[in-house]
Amino acid sequence: MAHARSYAPSRSPFILPLIVIGCLLWLPAAALAQTPLRGRVVDATGAPIARVPVALIGANNTTIATTLTDAAGAFVFDRACAGCRARAALTGFAAAGTPIASGVEATLTLAPAPVRESVVVTATRDAAPTSQIGASVTVFDAAALERRGDALVGDILRQAPGAAVVQNGGQGNVTSLFVRGGENSYTKVLLDGIPLNEPGGTFNFGGLSAGHLDRIEFVRGAQSALFGSDAMAGVVHLVTARSRAGTNGRHRPAVSAEFGGGGYDTMRGSATVSGGTARWDYSLHGGRYQTDNRAANNAFDATTFSLSAGGALTEAVTLRVVGRYEDGRTGTPGQTAFGRADLDAFFTQSHLVGGATVEHQITPALKQRLTYALATSEQRSTNLQFDAPYTPSYQGRTSPFEFYDFTYDTGSKFRRHQAGYQADLRLTHAGTLAGAEFLTLALEWDGERGTLIDHLARASTSPGRDNAGLTLQHQHVSRWVALTTGVRVEHNDAFGTAVMPRVSAAVFLRTGSGLLGATTLKANAGRGVKEPTLRQSFSLSPFDLGNPDLKAERSRALDAGIKQRLFQDRVSLEATWFDNRFDEQISTRTISFSPYQAQYFNVGLTRARGAELIAEIAPTDDLRLSGSYTFTDSEIVAASSEFSDVLAAGRGALRRPRHTGQVQAVWSRGPWSMDIAGTFQGERSDSDFSALVPALTAADGYALWRAQAQLRVTPHTMAYVRVENLTDVDYMEPLGYPAWRRTVHAGLRLRF
Repeated sequence: MAHARSYAPSRSPFILPLIVIGCLLWLPAAALAQTPLRGRVVDATGAPIARVPVALIGANNTTIATTLTDAAGAFVFDRACAGCRARAALTGFAAAGTPIASGVEATLTLAPAPVRESVVVTATRDAAPTSQIGASVTVFDAAALERRGDALVGDILRQAPGAAVVQNGGQGNVTSLFVRGGENSYTKVLLDGIPLNEPGGTFNFGGLSAGHLDRIEFVRGAQSALFGSDAMAGVVHLVTARSRAGTNGRHRPAVSAEFGGGGYDTMRGSATVSGGTARWDYSLHGGRYQTDNRAANNAFDATTFSLSAGGALTEAVTLRVVGRYEDGRTGTPGQTAFGRADLDAFFTQSHLVGGATVEHQITPALKQRLTYALATSEQRSTNLQFDAPYTPSYQGRTSPFEFYDFTYDTGSKFRRHQAGYQADLRLTHAGTLAGAEFLTLALEWDGERGTLIDHLARASTSPGRDNAGLTLQHQHVSRWVALTTGVRVEHNDAFGTAVMPRVSAAVFLRTGSGLLGATTLKANAGRGVKEPTLRQSFSLSPFDLGNPDLKAERSRALDAGIKQRLFQDRVSLEATWFDNRFDEQISTRTISFSPYQAQYFNVGLTRARGAELIAEIAPTDDLRLSGSYTFTDSEIVAASSEFSDVLAAGRGALRRPRHTGQVQAVWSRGPWSMDIAGTFQGERSDSDFSALVPALTAADGYALWRAQAQLRVTPHTMAYVRVENLTDVDYMEPLGYPAWRRTVHAGLRLRF
């Protein structure tokens, strides 16, 4: 007969808060057999895989029990079993089995399927396979990022379904991300869980390097139930690269570097040093990127430094520290397609992010995490000289009056302090609904501090606010369904208290592989919220007066879809329908004509409906094909502008195309690899903002192609050549800002 045994909490550097003790620790610990069967499930690199279904198979080939692996890939069967086997199977991986016996830990290695899945943390705030998630998730893994080199994050996100990226001309210029018809401030951006957005959601992807990132996770749909304000339409999570342990568990010293250059006097260079011991690891990175771009006075240069270090303080407690610094300068010549370039204006920005996380595994079923982070940013837009006036014109269209230059020198400084606590409880159970329950409690405080500066007027204001949020989430994962329900209560100094619920479900109609493989139905419903920006609440300018009484912008997001695997996991097809509503949108309204004054109010309402189609195909082990198409039908229901025809009710949302898509083919054999990728954007609503007659109210669609070839010259050296804008398309993303024409780049990647 098995004897019950309770887990005693190990010594901790901090004590579990009383609220978690009251909510979680009353649950009884699982009874353990004296001779349990134990094992681990890992991938081909030796990394653990969480939430893998594992079955205990008896000598007569019958299933005796089932369980799921924990975050460390471990599993336990509380029984003895002579002649038994453990079998692990997870969609996106080849199933594996091995004999299992008491006293010896079994190891099951799951090789990736031809079309593989990923493990992500953004969709549930903890590691979970994408095959068990109802949310729409796209992952750019380390291999995909390495193929692009030290590219900018905005360029990588062009390959994601549901995303429209708009860049004001060349590299380093203001770059916006629109997700499923939402505004460019409706996407929460995280670095290892640390918010990077300015207070109010604003985020400029221009100049943000993908160097030293292990992966980028992109989750679509309202995620405020997990991450609070700003996650109105999606979340982009940047995960810093770490030192990789060898087969012996130790982190040996390693050095890698990349050097390259090409058209528009573009130069890139970076280096990474990593290593450690069996208990500790570190990874340091530095990079430099510069280019003259296409237009006069549009040179861009940026420097990146990044750090990840951590390890085990005790057997149960780990510490992880991350940091990142980005600094850049870009000339801002304006809408050069319509007239002369502004030859002295420029924009500078610097961002410094740092955070520390202590994680304590109290028992195999219960862990807690404490995090503190600080994100600072400083931006400045400067134009101190008067350039000659000009009359905008373009392809037979001309403005009826001249445009005159004006001087400005404005800046902003932001600091975001964040402290967070998270507790995760995992319970497994047998019976008809054999599976696992995951309970998550998260408490977060966000202290926002800012300074808005007009250097010419020698005026400034320093607003601030404090926000607190509580998230509760329950996940049920079994053989046939993964159901997630959650809610967040957030108190914000700007808009008061908001409650954001979320429900996500994945129903597994079929599992396994074969001619007709796994079939999954998915559905999601959630609400999003976004606080006003500090400028919207506190600006002193008469042209955009702040309004401290602004309400939160809100969203309601629904989606549903199906995912089907075929031909022994060589084909994956996915279709998703979505329906979003964004209301209480903030914009300026004129309050006086003499003198002229405008102030921010909640005036707008937009809806967006559409569909995403995604295909991944691996016809051979050497070739990978992928593609996606997104249809977005957006409509301005209540206008956010009093005077613009482009922003009037009934028009499509500004700069959100109805049709977008991407295709990619990646081939590798021996020392060679090649890839070709295309991105497509259809016509979209826009404005010339230059009073052209007749006015330009739409931007033309375009198709861009990129091709790259790589050759492994030595075991430590990879040479590459890449062509951007292969067909030399002359196009503009926002009207007036010409983008790059065809350029050729080449370089070397070294690894020791």
